[in-house]
Amino acid sequence: MISKNEFYLEPIFKSSIPKLESFKGKPLLVLFFYLGCPGCKGRAIPFANKLVYEKTPINLIGIHSRFEGKEYSNEELKAAKDEFYIRFPYYSDKNNNDTFREFETGGTPHWILFNKEGEVVQSIFGSDPNKALLRIDLKIKELLEI
Repeated sequence: MISKNEFYLEPIFKSSIPKLESFKGKPLLVLFFYLGCPGCKGRAIPFANKLVYEKTPINLIGIHSRFEGKEYSNEELKAAKDEFYIRFPYYSDKNNNDTFREFETGGTPHWILFNKEGEVVQSIFGSDPNKALLRIDLKIKELLEI
C-alpha cells in the first residue's frame, strides 16, 4: 500500500476543498484528468460518470491536472461540466500538478483507488476499456465485496 499525505487542490466551483481523511469509511476513486487529453474526454470521464449513474457505493472525485499542454481557465473548467456531462465533483490541481506529483501519477488519465481506511490500493494510468478500466472496475468490486 502506498501512503500519501493530502490533496493540494483549488476550487473550480463554490465548494470547499475535501481532505483525504474526510473520505474514510468507504472506498475513494480519484480520476486525474486533463481537458486536452482525448482518452480523458472519450473514455475516463464517461467511465467515472457511469459509476455515478449506477450509484456505485464509493466516493469519486476528479482532479484536473496539467503536466504539459495548454492551461485551462476556471471558466473553461466550469464549462466542461456541461460539455462532458461530468456528474462527479472535480477540482483543479494546485499549481496545475502538485497533487499529480504527490501521487506519482504517470500522465492523464490516471486513477488512484483508496480503500475505506484511506490507503492507496491501486494506481493505474490509462483509459483502455480492456486494461485500465476493467482493472479499476474489478478492484472496486473486490473492495465492495460484490
